[in-house]
Amino acid sequence: MPIAGPLSFQGGGGDYKSAYASALAMNQQNYNNILTGYQNTEINNRNAQGRIIVGHQNLESNVLLEREADEFSSHLLMPKPLFNPRVLAHRWPTIAQLQDLAETFQTSQAATLIRLAKVDTLPVIVASYSLQGRLWYCAAKQVPRRWRLKSRLDGDSFAHELLARGTPTLAPRKQSADAWFDNDEADRYEVLEQCVPGMPGKVLVTLYLSDSDMFDEGYDADSRW
Repeated sequence: MPIAGPLSFQGGGGDYKSAYASALAMNQQNYNNILTGYQNTEINNRNAQGRIIVGHQNLESNVLLEREADEFSSHLLMPKPLFNPRVLAHRWPTIAQLQDLAETFQTSQAATLIRLAKVDTLPVIVASYSLQGRLWYCAAKQVPRRWRLKSRLDGDSFAHELLARGTPTLAPRKQSADAWFDNDEADRYEVLEQCVPGMPGKVLVTLYLSDSDMFDEGYDADSRW
C-alpha cells in the first residue's frame, strides 16, 4: 500500500513550492487524500521517479530549478520521516530489504537507492555502472569527499563479476576499498559491497563505508562529489 503523511522540504523558490505549501496548509485528512491520490497515479509516480534518476545521470548540471524539482520528487515519493525509520530497522540494508522498501513506497530500485544516499542516514555511496564506465553516482553527505570513486569498474569488484558472469551479490560483503576508490591509501580499508542488475548491461551498486577508520582523516572541503 502506498504511504501517505506529512512531508518536509527545504530549498529555493519555484512555483511548485507555492502549490506544495498550500497543500501543507490544508487539514491532515485532505492532504493525505491528495498525496495518496498522487502516489496511486501510475504515470505521475513513474515521471517523478524518472526525474530522480535522470537528475543523477548529470550531476554536473547547474540548473537550480531542475535540480530542485528532482529533490521535490524524491521528498514527495519517499518522505524522510517515513523513509528513515525503515532504513534504521537494518544495520546495513540488503538488496532484499531495499526492495521491500521500494515496494512500500512504490518506487524503483534506482530511485530508492538514490533516496537512501540523500537522506544521509548511513555512510553509503550508490552508483550505476556498465562495462564502459560509471553512469551516475550519489554519496551521502557524511561520506568524506576525499574518497574518489573510480570511473570504471575494477575487475576485482563484485559488480564487475555480475556484468561479466551474471552473479549478483545480494547482501553486503567485505571488499577492499581499492576496488572502488582511486586513493593511494584505499588498500588499507574495506567497504561493504552489494550489487544487483539494473537496466540491460548495467549494474546498481551499494557501497557502505563500514570501516570507521575511513573517516579519521577528514575530507577536503574543496572537493566535490
